[in-house]
Amino acid sequence: MESEKKWDLFALASIPLIMTLGNSMFIPVLPNIENRLNITKFQSSMIISIYSITSIFLIPIAGFLSDKFGRKKIIIPSLIITGIGGAVSGIGSWLFPNPYWIIIIGRFTQGIGSSGAFPVVIPTVGDMFKDDRDVSKGLGIIETSNTFGKVLSPILGSFLAAIVWFMPFIAIAVFALISILLVTFLVKVPKKNDNDKKENLREYINNLKNIFREKGKWLTGIFFGGLVAMFVLFGFLFYFTSTLEDRYQIQGMTRGLILAVPLLALCLSSFTIGKVIGKRKVLMKWIILFGNLVSACSLVLLSFFDNFIMLIVILSIAGIGIGAALPCLDALVTEGIEKLHRGCITCILSSTRLLGVAVGPPISAILIKLNNNTLFYVLAASNALSALITMLLVKPKS
Repeated sequence: MESEKKWDLFALASIPLIMTLGNSMFIPVLPNIENRLNITKFQSSMIISIYSITSIFLIPIAGFLSDKFGRKKIIIPSLIITGIGGAVSGIGSWLFPNPYWIIIIGRFTQGIGSSGAFPVVIPTVGDMFKDDRDVSKGLGIIETSNTFGKVLSPILGSFLAAIVWFMPFIAIAVFALISILLVTFLVKVPKKNDNDKKENLREYINNLKNIFREKGKWLTGIFFGGLVAMFVLFGFLFYFTSTLEDRYQIQGMTRGLILAVPLLALCLSSFTIGKVIGKRKVLMKWIILFGNLVSACSLVLLSFFDNFIMLIVILSIAGIGIGAALPCLDALVTEGIEKLHRGCITCILSSTRLLGVAVGPPISAILIKLNNNTLFYVLAASNALSALITMLLVKPKS
């Protein structure tokens, strides 16, 4: 990897870290918010979901704009909007006695900002390097930052909420400001060739249609894989934090530390796979397939145990499977799509992943009321279906 690009990657890696903290650090504090605001589990799950739902529809637009006008010109304003959203939720929680809908408005605004931040990072890394191996390593670092944010988020969220329950919202604005400064001064995106043709929206859409005619099968498999990975991850995290609160009465920093264990397994798995896959696309396919099967088997196994230690161990194994698949999904898209349209295609991948984030917590909240085993089987079946679709649709040539 080119040594002069390390500071660029460091700055870009701050974005997925902060975007992940801006969502995942609310997982361990949702029970606190439920008690504080006297709301249901479903209502608390919407604090996670509204952020993701907003982003789903705006991410492809951000991808088009980043391809047309440049990555930094989209990333920096998006980070500013993200910070504003965090400030609205935090200040509203501080000033108003019943701030639930103000929190939702702030989270909606934060979702608008996040749509042009993290998803645009992936094509930015693709633009920075010429060698596919360097692209894979760079994406491995970005994905590791993302997953490290998931590890750090329950610990940091619990710590901040222990100070005052709405402090995690305020922290989003501070983190966004840090990332704005890093990207502004450290990231140097390669300049576009002036001779490159700039497409209008109609040409862009037509070219995307051509891409999906030619590569639609394997792209569908990748998009579905991203959706399932996040659906399963946020589904079992919502179950995990609810179980720690309701059954084991584990609260505060202790709950955050326990939640971090399966996420640490996911992070280490993602980092390791990102380092070794290189540009071996066939290997990427099989890692995605077996990662889903590992997660599915683990979640089925969970229905046979009623033990606190086994709960942590089995969810950690599921995390390893999901973590192995994530960098492969990113790399297959980034290396399989030409630079001109890479921004929009990777943003569609991000949209499908956020759809999984959006539906995971509320579906888990509904299924938990029925039966825990029902939740485990639904999550496992989703992983198994993802493995099957990967096997049938994703057929890389090299």
